Amino acid sequence: MKKSAYRPQIFSTDQYQITLPEGHKFPVFKYGMLRQRLENEALFDVAQAPLADLETVTLAHDPAYVDAFVAGKLEPAAIRRIGLPWSQALVQRAFASVGGTISASLEALEHGWGATLGGGTHHAFRSEGAGFCVFNDIAVAIQFLRQRKLIRRAAVIDLDVHQGDGTAEIFQDDPDVFTFSIHCQSNFPFRKKRSRLDVALPDGVEDVEYLHQLEEALPAAFASKPDIVFYQSGVDPLVSDVLGRLALTHQGLIQRDRTVFASAQSFGAPFVLTSGGGYSRPIELSAEAHANTYRTAWQTFQRV
Repeated sequence: MKKSAYRPQIFSTDQYQITLPEGHKFPVFKYGMLRQRLENEALFDVAQAPLADLETVTLAHDPAYVDAFVAGKLEPAAIRRIGLPWSQALVQRAFASVGGTISASLEALEHGWGATLGGGTHHAFRSEGAGFCVFNDIAVAIQFLRQRKLIRRAAVIDLDVHQGDGTAEIFQDDPDVFTFSIHCQSNFPFRKKRSRLDVALPDGVEDVEYLHQLEEALPAAFASKPDIVFYQSGVDPLVSDVLGRLALTHQGLIQRDRTVFASAQSFGAPFVLTSGGGYSRPIELSAEAHANTYRTAWQTFQRV
C-alpha cells in the first residue's frame, strides 16, 4: 500500500449527542474527547459524518426493523436489547455511524486507507440491535460496496473484547466475507455466534499472550484475499476497562494495532479503521487509547 501526500479525512458522529440517564454504561462523551485530541494534533481533517440513507441501511438490515426504529415504534424489549433510550438524536447518530464508515470505505478505495471515529457497531443483527448497536455499519458498508461492484470479497478483523456476533451472523452463509474475532470467552455476548475464525481468550490475558494469539491467527484474514479490510479496533481489552476482563496495557494495544496495520500494509488491500468499544474508568483512558490507534494508523499509512 503506497503512502501518499494527501491529508487524510476522517469522520465524526459525536455532534449527535444523545441524552442518557445518570450512571449509564455507554461512554457517550468519549467520542468528543477523541475528536478533540486528534483535532488538536492536526494529523487529520475531521469531517462530520454524513447520514446514510434508509435504502442503503436496508442492504444489511430488515426494512421492517429499520422502519420501526426510525418511527420510534420498536417494542420495549427491542429497545432494552439495544441498551439506549430511543430519541431522534439516536436515529441521526445511528445513520451517521453508517455514513461515516461508508465514507471511510470510499476514502480507502481512493487513497489506500480510511477511518471513522465511530462505527464498529458489531452487535447489530439483520433484524434487531443489541449491546449499544443499532445498525451494523461494517456490514452495511460491505453490502454498499458490493452493490456498486467496487469489491467482491471483504475481511473483518474484530479485536473488540466482545465478540462481533452481529457481523458473524449477518455473513454466516457468505463465503466472500471473512469474519475474524479475538475476544474474551466469558464476556458479552454470552451466546456467541460463529465467525469464520474465532479466538476466545480466558479472563486476565495480558499483552504477551494476546499478541502471540493475534500473530498466530491474523494471517488467515489476509489468506482469504479480500478486496478490502475492515478493522474494529475496540480498546476495551484494556486492564482499566470495566466491561473488559482482559488485562492489556496501552503499550500492548499500540503493538496490537501496529501488528494489524503492518499486515494490512504488506497485503495491500484498502483498509478501513473503525473505533468500537472502550469503557475504562476514568473514560479519558479509553479516549487516549482510541487516539493512540489513530496516531498509529497515521504513522503506518500516512507519514513518509
